[in-house]
Amino acid sequence: MDETDDIGMTPVGEQLRAAREAKGMDLEDVASQTRIPRRHLESIELGEWSRLPAPTYTLGFAKSYATVVGLDRVAIGDQLRAEMGGTRAAPAAAELFEPSDPARTMPKWLVFGAIAAILALVLVMSWLSNRSLEDDAAPAEEAPVAAAEPGPAVAPSPAPAAAGGPVVITANEQVWIQVKDGGSVIKAGLLEAGQSFEVPATAKAPMLTTGKPEALRIAVGTADAPSVGPPATTVTNVSLLGADLMRGPAAAAPPTATPPAQ
Repeated sequence: MDETDDIGMTPVGEQLRAAREAKGMDLEDVASQTRIPRRHLESIELGEWSRLPAPTYTLGFAKSYATVVGLDRVAIGDQLRAEMGGTRAAPAAAELFEPSDPARTMPKWLVFGAIAAILALVLVMSWLSNRSLEDDAAPAEEAPVAAAEPGPAVAPSPAPAAAGGPVVITANEQVWIQVKDGGSVIKAGLLEAGQSFEVPATAKAPMLTTGKPEALRIAVGTADAPSVGPPATTVTNVSLLGADLMRGPAAAAPPTATPPAQ
């Protein structure tokens, strides 16, 4: 049996239309369920193949139509292929890109919303990038200031700070000290770690002697004074007056470097 016999007397378009009418449906119902433009459905029913897209699309449309109206989609596809064989005119190239249903195109509000979201993201990323560059630049600007700070405590100190309040000597570790005021010894002996000695406010010219300047922290009121001498060196006649201590060792009489206590 050849393809002409398979086609029979009823064309595909008429079969589809008859099945649609039997179900009480109009073309709008079929278009809504299949998402196929109504004009293409009309062309299929009328057998106007030249007004339809490429054969592949046309076969797909017819099969979808057949499914909706309850016909055998495979049989309809085979019969339609035979009907179109050799008589199908080449469709216009523009129709290949025509959307099957305008309702399926992306809404304009969604397109504009996506563009606005992208622009907002770009602005936020740009702002964060600028903030990061500013934060990175701040330490670089401060670097010269840090390099200009005084080094070891023995270097000359800046302008003397205002000195006021009691002079308190605190031991960071066990250390021997001697404090004299004129010819009188007002303190001599060991200070254990954490122990303190307050220089009497009545002392006129208190002087300190110690073999471990690095073990002492001397406060004048609420301010810490510079170290009274280099580490592991016996220093003598270090003035314990607040103003002298805050000026540092360079402001007092030079310490006498001697071996540790005999």
